[in-house]
Amino acid sequence: MVNDGRIDPEKRGNGKIASGTGNNDKKTPGGSDVGRRRFLHVAGTGVAATSLAGCTGGSRSNDAKTQQVQGPIKIGVLAPEPANNPIGASMANSAELAANQLNENGGVLGANVEIVVKDTKEDPATGQRKYQELTVGEQVDLTTGVFTSEVLMNLMSSIAQQRTLHMSTGAATPEASQRVAEDYDRFKYYFRTGPVNSTFLGQNMVDFAEANFESMGWNSVAILAEDFKWTEPISEALDGSLSDVGIDVPVNERYASGTENFSPIYDEVASAGVDAAYVVMAHTGTAAVVQWAKQQRPFGFGGIHVPMQLPSYYESVNGASRYAVTQNSATPTSEITEKTVPYANAYREANGKFPVYTGYITFDAVKQYAEAVRQAGSKDAEEVIPVLEDMSYTGTTTGALEYYGRDEQFPHDVKYGQNHAWPVWLQWKETDGTGSQEVIWPDDLATTEYESPPWV
Repeated sequence: MVNDGRIDPEKRGNGKIASGTGNNDKKTPGGSDVGRRRFLHVAGTGVAATSLAGCTGGSRSNDAKTQQVQGPIKIGVLAPEPANNPIGASMANSAELAANQLNENGGVLGANVEIVVKDTKEDPATGQRKYQELTVGEQVDLTTGVFTSEVLMNLMSSIAQQRTLHMSTGAATPEASQRVAEDYDRFKYYFRTGPVNSTFLGQNMVDFAEANFESMGWNSVAILAEDFKWTEPISEALDGSLSDVGIDVPVNERYASGTENFSPIYDEVASAGVDAAYVVMAHTGTAAVVQWAKQQRPFGFGGIHVPMQLPSYYESVNGASRYAVTQNSATPTSEITEKTVPYANAYREANGKFPVYTGYITFDAVKQYAEAVRQAGSKDAEEVIPVLEDMSYTGTTTGALEYYGRDEQFPHDVKYGQNHAWPVWLQWKETDGTGSQEVIWPDDLATTEYESPPWV
């Protein structure tokens, strides 16, 4: 199998899923690397001077720059426990960072940007109450954030009722965009800036497997997915698709959401004789990876593991994540676009640590919204929405941050594909006693090759 990470635009560009569509053609010299770099070069042309604030394309005239809006522009951030949860903190701090950068450069059409943060506590009822405080009480112009899919779905009716633009930056359920498809006029105020929805997260797991499993020695895997709403579409995307690309899957299990003891599950995986556990985990991920490493289970470990996406995770689990693999939106050193590393460094300078993926996406949401307001010459949602629908924006994790159209399968979801939202895959390694997130795919961003655990 060839590890080139290409996407057939006819199979990706319309927001529809095709199983087993990774490209296995032989790479010509400079194949996908040149294609991706060329795209990023073109996307960056003319925006380098504006660094993190740039935009590539759009539908409105630059005359909008001369207009003014009544300020301030208020943005509400719905974040889980922003005081001590890295997911929520990255959302809140990144929104503040984006606002500060905008204000230092004159604001947006003469108006300063203000950030108001509310704690959802990952609870649907609390999230609903905090959303009402932001929209009815604070009368914000935009809401963003939301990590938990259950919280997001509980907000959808209120988003439609309040007619306040929402750009989601954490929850992955595709049910939200399906509401837009079913009743566009009512739910058009909803956008997902990232990550890609769960269906595409699952497709990306298939794409990674097709491109890399042969070289990794993962010819058979056990799929282990925690039983939460966000993982359901991933399980559906994986079901049968790995077999279609030649991977044996003797174990495919959705385990209880409260699982703390993984020994019985790992006994089953070991008995099946598979090469790796291919996981979909967030809430239960730490117990799973710590027990895998401590027990030195005879199989590899990787997939979507949200805790391992944290740059500080290695130290927090005393190195238990070493040799484990996870999908991620970005790493602090991966030059996905010309904005990725500068943003990560600016975040660390402001907050003393690097962000997690929700930070990158929230930063992009605030900056893209600001550009849409500038192009529309208004902060009114009815004026901003058509601009967002037509805009192609260079983000920190996407070469072209664009949204699927109203007539596509996932309207207002960020587009998935190599030149759009295209996750990186990393392996935790240790250098001089310190853990590091080393990218292993796609090839043009890779800093290392996959290394099998020595006990396997």
